[in-house]
Amino acid sequence: MPVVLEVERIRSIVRNIIQFVTIRQFPPGDKSLPPLNKTRWWIPTAVKTLALINAANNASSPPLLEYTEFYNSALDHMDLMQDYFSWQTPQRPGQFSYCQYPFILSIVAKRIILTKDSEQQMILTARRSLVAKVARHQAPQIDIFFLNITVRRAYLVCDSLNEIAAKQKDLKKKLKVSFIGEPGLDMGGLTKEWFLLLIRQIFHPDYGMFVYHPHSRCYWFSTDQEGNLREYNLIGVLMGLAVYNSIILDLHFPSICYRKLLSPPVVPPVDTSGVGVVRNPTIEDLAEILPDVARGLKELLAYEGNVEEDMCMTFQVSLEEYSEIKTFMLKPGGDNVAVTNKNRQEYVKLYLDWVLNTAIYEQFRAFYLGFHSVCASNALIMLRAEEVEMLVCGSPTLDLNELRKVTEYDGYKPEQPLISDFWDVLISLDDDLKKKFLLFTTGSDRVPVGGMGEMTFKVTRTNQDPGNLPEAHTCFNQLVLPQYESKDMLREKLIIAISNAEGFGLE
Repeated sequence: MPVVLEVERIRSIVRNIIQFVTIRQFPPGDKSLPPLNKTRWWIPTAVKTLALINAANNASSPPLLEYTEFYNSALDHMDLMQDYFSWQTPQRPGQFSYCQYPFILSIVAKRIILTKDSEQQMILTARRSLVAKVARHQAPQIDIFFLNITVRRAYLVCDSLNEIAAKQKDLKKKLKVSFIGEPGLDMGGLTKEWFLLLIRQIFHPDYGMFVYHPHSRCYWFSTDQEGNLREYNLIGVLMGLAVYNSIILDLHFPSICYRKLLSPPVVPPVDTSGVGVVRNPTIEDLAEILPDVARGLKELLAYEGNVEEDMCMTFQVSLEEYSEIKTFMLKPGGDNVAVTNKNRQEYVKLYLDWVLNTAIYEQFRAFYLGFHSVCASNALIMLRAEEVEMLVCGSPTLDLNELRKVTEYDGYKPEQPLISDFWDVLISLDDDLKKKFLLFTTGSDRVPVGGMGEMTFKVTRTNQDPGNLPEAHTCFNQLVLPQYESKDMLREKLIIAISNAEGFGLE
């Protein structure tokens, strides 16, 4: 008979193996362990054992352990890029690297690898541009090292589309944004604002590309936008540029969107007709978008009466988009095929595949190809869908106490009453105002991977009139704080500032 282990026993085994790997990777200084040249097989064997447990866990439905329980965060502190390059170009057959077993690397480690890999690609792309200029005996300008996006605020989407379409060869360069007629110099803040405003406009209902589902509070692709594939490609490029340039976006896609982005994780070299399709989507996948419909499908499968007579359903699907009901066939002649107890499984399967794959196939394919046109990298193979989502959208945890621990001060000391009042006021704000504070000071209202403790933040003293509002330099995550005379004045001025924080330069 097969041996069945309790969940806690499995969890204990996983933790012990992870601890073993940590101790062997970072041995104690007292030389209590055998020399490394005699124990090189220890870590590979331990990790391969962990890989078997991880595979069994993934095969379980639902998984017994969270995927994060297989992370070894101690590995965040090793030379990750050396391990990554060893994985890319092994010096000998069978050479071990942690990147072969990405489940053990935390999202922080993967973000480091992805960021460094992006930086390497930026350097290589810029170098090629420089060599090409020199070969043509042309004087190189500084602009050739960047993907320069120049837009008008009044025509943000149109200008951005045209700029990206015209500069496909530059997508893997460092991004710099400028708004026409405004004096701002992009040190990172303008780039963040460009993403913020562009995403906000494209996802607006008037634009008609994405449908907002209030019950699930997420967006899904419209079924009626095959003519706007260029725009869907732009959204994919935007998401790719965000990951490539380490920018966090305020996107609300269901998790299946990120699974589709990794289906497959590498774009096929020839035939891309099947990209972005998730095989055998589930009712749980649909529930993330249309929870009421998913509940109805579950009830249909569990119904003990006569489905055909009692429910009077046919092989059609009806969806509401922008207050309009649209009906589609799930198979040829579906309007004349009744759903019965015998064929209801087929109906549910076709329904799920239609909503999550077929109805949006062309739109998502354009989106997928746009994303991978920027993010194509072997580092992407290492990521789970949940990790891609976190890289795009950031951490959901908004812990200002973590930010307080890493904050630096210029002109102030952390124990001063004004600074204590500042943190008291900030922590007391509701989540909406806290996000506005992040937007005001960093140019993004999202928390980076690893939480707020991974951020850099500085509070700087100014001798300006205490009646002035606080100022921020989003390029440097810096808050310039006047010396307010009271806690109430600090609260008032801070809330006014963070509530009116959008825009750089002049309109």
